[in-house]
Amino acid sequence: MEDAARLLQLIVNGAAAGCIYGLIALGFVLIYKATEMVNFAQGEIMMLGAFVAYTLISHFGMSYWAGFLLAICITAVFGYLLDAVVLRRVIGQPQFAVVMLTLGLGFIFRAAAGIGWGYDPVGFNTPFTNRTVGAGSLILGQDNVSIIVGTVVLCGILFVFFSKTRVGVAMQASSQNQLAAYYMGIPVRRIFSLIWAIAAGVAAIAGILLSPVSMIDVNMGFLGIKAFAAAVIGGFGSIPGSVIGGVLVGIVEQLAGYYLPVGFQEVTSNVVLLGMLILRPQGLFAERMGKRV
Repeated sequence: MEDAARLLQLIVNGAAAGCIYGLIALGFVLIYKATEMVNFAQGEIMMLGAFVAYTLISHFGMSYWAGFLLAICITAVFGYLLDAVVLRRVIGQPQFAVVMLTLGLGFIFRAAAGIGWGYDPVGFNTPFTNRTVGAGSLILGQDNVSIIVGTVVLCGILFVFFSKTRVGVAMQASSQNQLAAYYMGIPVRRIFSLIWAIAAGVAAIAGILLSPVSMIDVNMGFLGIKAFAAAVIGGFGSIPGSVIGGVLVGIVEQLAGYYLPVGFQEVTSNVVLLGMLILRPQGLFAERMGKRV
């Protein structure tokens, strides 16, 4: 019975870590579906969102929930401006140029965060810090539970947004056929900037949800590497697949860290990615319909 409780606890902890990977991967997928760009600075945008929340809550004395919402809004505006001012200039350029640009932006964001907030890890109190929920021999941290619940709620909100609202439907139309959407009167460029804003906001949510579990520092953006693996495993271009791929990576990581020798946990995401590329290179939930431009 104790072994079963331990296994369940590892799965829940892994699912919580995987939800963070999945939320970052969600940003990868949203941007790629719309613009065919791969934003390798997505992890660093998550880091900036976490630092903004830290500043609002710890320095300006805002409540957790007010700081949470305002940090998401600020990061979303940053994502909108990033596309409108910088990324829009490279539309139509080779994919290699976009990759190098976003990688360079990631370095710039890390350097700017180090200058602005320092290189020492920081954190702030949340309603879930150092609190647990238990059932018998199973004890779970509220921080991990909050990550899982927050991810489920966010996915539900995004589903309703993309399927029921005019802006969400316009985003889907623009991602499927840019020219047809333009002829139908949809402001495609503005829609693309809004998608970057949503991706940045989702990244900020991931960073804030992660803060009770891990300290905020300039290198936390490297989680984007594992998130990219999650996006590929789920099927690059599949929104549900990105989250499921992240959860899969997180659970396998936790199990490997407990049952395998030291060191295997850090390479688990790469091993799972390699296996997926060999067995099913299109990913678990690859879209059947190709994009038409």
